[in-house]
Amino acid sequence: MTLDQDTIQKLAAHLEDAELDVRAVAKITDTHPTLDWDDAYAIQAAIRARKEARGQRVAGLKAGLTSRAKMKQMGVDTPVFGLLFDYMSVANGGEIEASKLIHPKVEAEIAFVLKQPLRGPGCHAGAVLAATDFVVPAVEIIDSRYENFRFDLTSVIADNTSASRFVVGDVARGVEGLDLRTLGLVMEKNGEIVAMAAGAAVLGHPAIAVAALANHLARRGEEIPAGTFIMSGGATEAIPVAAGDAIHVRFQDLGSTSMRFV
Repeated sequence: MTLDQDTIQKLAAHLEDAELDVRAVAKITDTHPTLDWDDAYAIQAAIRARKEARGQRVAGLKAGLTSRAKMKQMGVDTPVFGLLFDYMSVANGGEIEASKLIHPKVEAEIAFVLKQPLRGPGCHAGAVLAATDFVVPAVEIIDSRYENFRFDLTSVIADNTSASRFVVGDVARGVEGLDLRTLGLVMEKNGEIVAMAAGAAVLGHPAIAVAALANHLARRGEEIPAGTFIMSGGATEAIPVAAGDAIHVRFQDLGSTSMRFV
């Protein structure tokens, strides 16, 4: 860890104010080039504390940068983890105010809800599937607070992995009988197909992303509690959206998820 607590609090305020004011800022490693992973997650935790102090609550956890396409798009090679808050949830088929976001992008994901807690180290995909109550289709709307959506690994962690909004579909299924590796999805933007993928695009199997999250938390003496909602990361590159755009994603065996930006 390279930053003192005062600097961590100031950077948390800086990034959250950028979200609240809907304005892009330079990535924080431009001015703090030695910022490391522990610093970044400490800033993320400080942002959580700021939100909780205003009455907002954590609604789930998320993995980010888990697909090879997304890693290549963003120029990174390691997954990152963040928090979803209650105010970020949008009903399936609902509207999202584009004016409250800086430069939103959408990505389709398979989300997990646990019936048992998960704890690392040594957590693996089989343990995740055994602990899963059901999976649901989801779309995450990411919105980096950084200018031109450009960042490095520690900057994006500090920015709560670009978390912004999320939409969950209406179909929930147990994992028995589902091959999440080959489960396909098709994303349409304004009626045009813009992305296609299968679950294997997420680290070979989306449950591997959840296991990686459990192992990450174990290094901090934490576990993923039963009942937790977890987004496993986008299977495709993120697709830019703006006011007037409609997104519809069809998931094999899991129904569909849609939203409109207004």
